[in-house]
Amino acid sequence: MEEVVHACGHEHVSAEHASTFEVTSDDWLTPAGDCILAVEADRVPADFDPAFVAACRDPEATITASITVTTADGDTYVETVTGRGDPDLSFENDRSHVGRTSAYVDDRTVLVGADAAAADFDRELVAALADGADLRLELEVEAAD
Repeated sequence: MEEVVHACGHEHVSAEHASTFEVTSDDWLTPAGDCILAVEADRVPADFDPAFVAACRDPEATITASITVTTADGDTYVETVTGRGDPDLSFENDRSHVGRTSAYVDDRTVLVGADAAAADFDRELVAALADGADLRLELEVEAAD
């Protein structure tokens, strides 16, 4: 089961945060937003299908975030982050999707226990986002065996 979000980079994308990554529906970004990869997301967690949300609440579920970045010249970069579900995931936020390396959960959290954060992303991918490239975030949940 999957959900897809489209967004775009911004000149202030730095992707330096060591424990989170974020995609926001906001149309602006300050240099302090060092976990934010992209802005102007076309969907937010509150838009997701209830069945997807229910599957993500299984603490044994694997949630994979595939981030595909495409430049105006057609260059493509892909980053995959794997985490897990949590019973406290609410998917109620109407602004941002946040992946976390920790177990902390709030209404923006879409996965916990991530094996990477913004600072771990390929620097060419980050540079493309800082130049305004398009981002596709695909969240896929798989139930535990």
